[in-house]
Amino acid sequence: MSNDNTYDVTTWPHGDPHDDIGEVFNSIIADVKARQAASDVNDGGKPGAVIYIPPGDYRLRTQVLIDISFLRVHGSGHGFTSSSIRFNVPEEEWPGLHELWPGGSRILVDIPVDHARDESEGTAFLVARTGSPRISSVEFSNFCIDGLHFTAEGPANNPENSYANGKTGIYIADANDSFRVTGMGFVYLEHALTIYNADALSIHDNFVAECGSCIELRGWGQASKISDNLIGAGPEGRSIYAENHGGLLITANNVFPRGSSSVHLHGVTRSSVTNNRLHSFYPGMVVLAAGSSENLVASNHFLRDHEPWTPFLGVDNGVDDLAGLLAIDGSDNSVIGNHFSEVVDSRSIQPADASPVIIRILRGNDNHVATNHVVAKDVATASSDSAFEAQVDALLTTGSSQALAVTTVMVDAASTRNTILDSGRDDQVVLNRAVNAFRATPSVGFAAPAADGAARKVVRT
Repeated sequence: MSNDNTYDVTTWPHGDPHDDIGEVFNSIIADVKARQAASDVNDGGKPGAVIYIPPGDYRLRTQVLIDISFLRVHGSGHGFTSSSIRFNVPEEEWPGLHELWPGGSRILVDIPVDHARDESEGTAFLVARTGSPRISSVEFSNFCIDGLHFTAEGPANNPENSYANGKTGIYIADANDSFRVTGMGFVYLEHALTIYNADALSIHDNFVAECGSCIELRGWGQASKISDNLIGAGPEGRSIYAENHGGLLITANNVFPRGSSSVHLHGVTRSSVTNNRLHSFYPGMVVLAAGSSENLVASNHFLRDHEPWTPFLGVDNGVDDLAGLLAIDGSDNSVIGNHFSEVVDSRSIQPADASPVIIRILRGNDNHVATNHVVAKDVATASSDSAFEAQVDALLTTGSSQALAVTTVMVDAASTRNTILDSGRDDQVVLNRAVNAFRATPSVGFAAPAADGAARKVVRT
C-alpha cells in the first residue's frame, strides 16, 4: 500500500506489470478507492493519486477502467518510432536496424479484439463514470501506447498498412471536465484518442501518428484545446475530428499525411483553427460541415501534394479535386490570411482536365474570405521505397514546375451574401456577383483607377 498516494507499477505487490499492466492498474485504482472512500474529510478526502510507469515494455492484456477523478498516469518518455517504416522494410534487414520497436514507457496493447464489438472494448484505458459531478482532472502524460500490429487488408498486400486493428488508446465515455493528455506517444492504434462530452480538455504536445484516426472529440463539448501536437492518420481516418463543440481552439499543430482530412469540424461553432501546418495527399483537408458557423480559420499553411512512398501509391480518400482543400458548409465563418500550396501532377487531377478548387463554400451565408495566398504548381510525380527520403525530397522540391490553373474560391449557388477579398484573381474566382461581394487580387500590370476615375499609367521596367 502507498501512504502518499503515489504508486509505481513496478513495485506494486499485486500482479506482474510486464505480463499484464492492466491488472496492476486496476488493482492500484481499487486501492485508491478503498483508501479514499469518504468524500468530505476536513474539507478534503479524495485527493486522487499518481501512477508512475518507468521506462520499459509493459504488455496490457486487461482493459484499465478509470472511474476516479484527480488521477495522473505518467511515464518517462513517449517512445515513438515509426512502425510503418519498419513493417515495410524486408524482414531480413531487421537485424541491421538500430531499434525495432517503440521505446520509453511503453504499453503494448494486447487485448483480444472482436470486430463485432462495442467500440470501447478494444481500448487500453477506458474512462467511464456517470452521475454528479462529472469525472474531473484525469491526466495522461509522457508514455507510449502501442497497438503493435494492424491486421486488416492493406495496400501492397500488407496488413500492417491497413491502419485497422480494432484497438483504441484512450476512450473517455462520459461527460468530463479538465482532462489533460500531454507528451504522449500513440502508434499503430485504429483510434488513438476518442473523447465524448469534453469540457476544458487539453490535448497538448503529443506525438499521435500511424493511427487510423488520431483525435476524435465526439458527442458535444466546449472550451477545449488541441495544441502543439504532431499528428498523422490513415487514409480512411481523420487526424483531428470534432462534433458539436463550441469554443474549441486548434492551434500550432503539425498535421502530416495521410489522413482523409486534417481537420474535420461537424456542427462546430465559435471556434478557431489557427497557425497550423497542414499537409495532405488529398483534397478535403479542412472541412467545416453540418452548419459549422462563426469559426475563424486563419494563418494556417496548407500543403497538398502527391504520395511519394511506394507502398501507398494509388491510395486516396475518395474525394475529387473539385471538393476544395477547404470546404465550408456554414455561415459567418472567417477565412483570413492562410497560405495554400497545391503542388500536384496535372495528370492526376480528378475529374480529368478540371481546375482544382482551393476554397469551396457549399452552403451558408455571410462568410468572409480575405487575403489568402494560393501557390499552384504542376509537377512531375516521383516515388521511392524510402519513406523518409521520399517525403523530404518532395517537401524541398520547388523548381522544375509550371503554373497550375486552379479555382482559388468557388461559391456554390446555395451560399449567398459572402465577402471574398484578395483571395484570387478575377479569372480564378467562381461566384454569383449579384449575391456575393468580391474584390479580386490585383494582377501584375493591373491599372488601378485614379482618383479622378481615369486609368493610371502602368510603367514596366
